[in-house]
Amino acid sequence: MRRTNRFTLAILVAVALVGAACAGGDDDGGTTGGAGSTSGAAAGGPLDLKSVCPDPIVVQKDWQPESEHGFLYNLMGPGYAIDAGKKRVTGPLVSQGRDTGVKIEIRTGGPAVGFQPVPSVMYLDRSIHLGYVATDEAVQFSAKQPTTAVMAQMDISPLAIIWSPQEHPEFSSIGDIGRANTKVFYTGGLSYMEYLVGSGALHRGQLDGSYDGSPSFFVQSGGKAAIQGFATSEPYLYEHEIKQWGKPMEFQLVNDTGYPVYFASMSIRSADKQKLAPCLKKLVPILQQSQVDFVKNPDNAIKLILEAVKTYNTGWVYSEGLARYSAQAMVKLDIVGNGPDQTLGNFEMGRVKRIIDITTPIYTAQKKALKPNLKPEDIATNEFIDPKIGLNP
Repeated sequence: MRRTNRFTLAILVAVALVGAACAGGDDDGGTTGGAGSTSGAAAGGPLDLKSVCPDPIVVQKDWQPESEHGFLYNLMGPGYAIDAGKKRVTGPLVSQGRDTGVKIEIRTGGPAVGFQPVPSVMYLDRSIHLGYVATDEAVQFSAKQPTTAVMAQMDISPLAIIWSPQEHPEFSSIGDIGRANTKVFYTGGLSYMEYLVGSGALHRGQLDGSYDGSPSFFVQSGGKAAIQGFATSEPYLYEHEIKQWGKPMEFQLVNDTGYPVYFASMSIRSADKQKLAPCLKKLVPILQQSQVDFVKNPDNAIKLILEAVKTYNTGWVYSEGLARYSAQAMVKLDIVGNGPDQTLGNFEMGRVKRIIDITTPIYTAQKKALKPNLKPEDIATNEFIDPKIGLNP
């Protein structure tokens, strides 16, 4: 799906939360933090990026700071700077306690880039080296703004359809919602919803595409309707922070219906692959290891995420409780995981092909120009993955 549709959903949910507020940034428009010291990586070693990578390495995210991006913030070393105006954090890229010799710049998406999709931002601003791009999004932009994913920081998409177990104790799947003809609120134009309709899991007549993310849609239905959301956030929000509801929620991941998209994968402009290859051979394993390290101990990254949210002061509400829930849910639900092997971050090309096969007729019907004869290798590669890095059982 296009993350831009999450932008509207998430910001309005955040604004609607009762009893929450963001504090303003410093007078100078930013902050510095992370006092301390690190030792440098051994010259020429696997953690030494100085001779092979751009400095800084610029990463464009698809949304505001949150735990789903924790592996990036986990790389930020002492002496980082938070720019409140440009909504970015820049500092030494540190891996396993070693300064790699270059900086990393983590740029915020969503309102900070006018809600543009990441591929468009990457092609407008060539200073960006890596960006968050989902598999179906890579298909959609394959003709004019092609990207190649180099690491899947999430093995499974957190996108879900969510319902109240109190109002619908008979539901255990999205198919149950379809059979009951229950109203489903969603943001119109999403490819995953076209798949759910085409597969027969849901019916077009039960869909309401006017959903803008406000909790009022669900609350005013008395909990009778179902809503789109993310398994890593909405269940916690509706139970603990949306006071108009304050009760548990249930969900099924869209992934489990047969839509196995890789969500927000680390991607490059396809034509940059050869130029960035020497960097990516060292950087991608560092990214893999950072995801492993983050899910084992998210404390430092969560602290920086919350500091960035406070400094940016955009109206985006993100509590420590939600940050910790998200970090735990990613592991509990296997959203971050090794997949069928022992490696974190690699792609199953059969899954990539399935998304190409599912979405090509959808985008063709929408008159979107796609790369002819698109192959999985056009939009994803395992070339830079270290197969030895994974989550231990």
